[in-house]
Amino acid sequence: MRIDIITVLPELLTSPFEASILKRAIEKGLVSVHMHNLRDFSTNNYNQIDDYQFGGGAGMVMMIEPIDKCISKLKSERDYDEVIYMTPDGETLNQSIANQVSLQENIIILCGHYKGVDQRVRDHFITREISVGDYVLSGGELGAGILCDAVIRLIPGVLGNETSALTDSFQDDLLAPPIYTRPSEYKGWKVPEILLSGHTANIEEWREKEAYKRTEARRPDLLEE
Repeated sequence: MRIDIITVLPELLTSPFEASILKRAIEKGLVSVHMHNLRDFSTNNYNQIDDYQFGGGAGMVMMIEPIDKCISKLKSERDYDEVIYMTPDGETLNQSIANQVSLQENIIILCGHYKGVDQRVRDHFITREISVGDYVLSGGELGAGILCDAVIRLIPGVLGNETSALTDSFQDDLLAPPIYTRPSEYKGWKVPEILLSGHTANIEEWREKEAYKRTEARRPDLLEE
């Protein structure tokens, strides 16, 4: 999988890809991540990539020309399955969306900034708009990092245990059940006996029931959906 990220502040996205699972995925050659500084595509002597809104109003707007030049250059080099724009008014990121995006081969992620992008960018270049929640960040870079983390860990071979991602919360519209590890008793607090029984079928049944109970208590909206 190849991910190209268009950003005004590439330095904000360096760290997430230099540690842990994402770093190992890149080193294994399972994914490649490329940052593109939008200012490199400015035709202005001051590397300007934003301007005032037509009609007045507070906040600057990302200009269409530098974005067009960057996306067009990338598309001239390869085909892309999705051009994703990170924006607060996009569809809210969930596990289903992460699963869908993880199946793509090449994607572009455009990070919003300032007041947002010229609407013509959204009308003519963007294929999907994604939000990481009902709140506003200073830019789309952190949201892009969240999306990449959620997607990359689903790529076969990235996690040590291939079934690990399949048992995460939200994969089956349920929250994950309680989990325990050694010691089996600590300060009088014991691990449920069923988990020590070695009876796989009974353990799986217990986990399913506990997942349902936890979802019912904490996120009943998932059960309604």
